[in-house]
Formats: sequence, structure tokens, C-alpha cells
Amino acid sequence: MRLISRRTERGETLGVQAGERWLAAAALVDDGPTTIADLLRGGRSAVAALRVGADADRIARDGRPVGHGAVLAPIPRPGKVVAIGRNYREHVDEEQAEAPPAPLVFAKFPSAVVGDGAEIRWDPALTQQVDWEAELGVVIGTAARDVLVADALDHVLGYTCLNDVSARDIQFGDGQWVRGKSLDTFCPIGPAIVTTDEIPDPQNLAIRCLVDGEVVQAANTSQMYFGVAEIVSYCSRSFTLEPGDVIATGTPGGVGVFREPPRFLADGSEVVVEIEGIGRLRNRCRLVPASTPLVATPAGGVV
Repeated sequence: MRLISRRTERGETLGVQAGERWLAAAALVDDGPTTIADLLRGGRSAVAALRVGADADRIARDGRPVGHGAVLAPIPRPGKVVAIGRNYREHVDEEQAEAPPAPLVFAKFPSAVVGDGAEIRWDPALTQQVDWEAELGVVIGTAARDVLVADALDHVLGYTCLNDVSARDIQFGDGQWVRGKSLDTFCPIGPAIVTTDEIPDPQNLAIRCLVDGEVVQAANTSQMYFGVAEIVSYCSRSFTLEPGDVIATGTPGGVGVFREPPRFLADGSEVVVEIEGIGRLRNRCRLVPASTPLVATPAGGVV
């Protein structure tokens, strides 16, 4: 199934997409879920029932065009966004870093999440080094705590495209990554969640990033140091992964900051993350100066 979220006259609405049309999940099954949060609360049985009810012919006949309704991230507000750093060989090489002995875990704030077609916005007085990172996003379907690698994928609802947008000057200036990767709009997700029955092997998917039509990243998820099952298992040993959490699994080589010369996103830049079997996540960049001027601190920073 392809699960999407839209804002319609009835508010946030979970839809099932087939081709270029979609139908509200609540219309496909009796007492069906109205939002992705409802679906997740229903657990595996709710997902199974919706899968049975998601008749492609009915969606084609009765559904709305994909563009109908305000586009939201397929999971508009994850409980948490867990991110993995340095998980592709080429990215480690271009950074001239050491290969991680275990998944390198950090976080992005859920308030950074936006959907397909939304603008990536930033204040040029705050950052001037905004970079792209195409990533496979993993959406947790059922709670995972201390799970084995062999069982980890049983806790996954599906997969999506994710852009781990990064303010490199903040990221490297802070000495840790959270703030530079959590500015509002710095976590585009979409266009859909594709459930695991359609992607049984997440470790064999082509992944690309295009900036203004130019391919800047091209790889395969087989090149990860740590696959999805290993990441889910590893994280679950330290904290509970809850339904609706999203894991960003790392980016391939080709990011802007390590190019010669470095290249960053600019006002009007279009960024596309493309993953085989999932689709294209497209966002345009916009500079939005803050209404409140930044104030210099004695240390030379800003507040």
C-alpha cells in the first residue's frame, strides 16, 4: 500500500493511493482509520484490514486526484526522528572520517518535518551553508524494545523518502549535530509511506538526490554499513521505538559541504530525493529573513 496524508475539509486525512488517485482510508474499511495516528493505534490488525480493503479499482473509480487536498508529510508529526550518521562508505570517505563501529545515532526534532512540495526555509543571518542529504526513511509500525535483528523488520510499517537537510555552519560550529539538522522545515518526508509488503528488502533500493535537475547523489541502500534491521535492533536496545517514529538511515556520498569547492543550497534551489519503489520527494528552498534581528553575544556567537 501507498499511504499518504492530506488536509481536506475534514482535517488531516489518511489516504491510500493507487496510481494518480487516492481514497480516504476510512472509506475503504468499516470503522477505518481517519489519520495515520489512528492506523498506528490499531496495530498490525488495522494495517492488515486496510490492506485487504484497499481495492485499486475502487480507488481509481471513486478516488480523488493525488493533488487534491493540502499535501502533508505522510506522518505529519512523528513521535521522534532518529537519525543515523556516516552509514554509507562513500560518505565516510568524502568526510575523511573513520568507519563507525556501530550505528552513529543522533536526533532531528519532529518540528522540522514538512511534506512533499513544502518549502525548505531558513534565515540567511542564521545559516549560509544549507546542504542536502537523501535518505531512506523507516516508519515504525509497532513498538520495538530490545528486539533481535532477525525480528526487527516485523516492527516496521513501511518506507519513505527523507531529506536530512543540514545547516553545516551550525552543525560543525556547535560541535554536535542536533540544532543544525533541526531547523524548522529541515526534515522533508514523503511523498508516501510504502508498506513492507511492497518493499520486502529495503537493502536493495536505488537512491538519488537531484539539485536543480543535476544528479548530486546516486547509490544503492545495499551500500549501508548497517542495514535497516540492524539499526532498528541497535536502537531498540537503548530506547523504545514507538509506532510513528521515523528513522533516517544515513546518506550516500555526494553532499555539498565536501565538494571542491563546497556547494550549498540557495534561494530557489529545487531538491529532489528519489528512491526506487517509493517515488520522488520534491522541495524548493526559500530564504526567509527573521523579523527579529539576531543579537551578538560576548563570545561572538548569536542568540
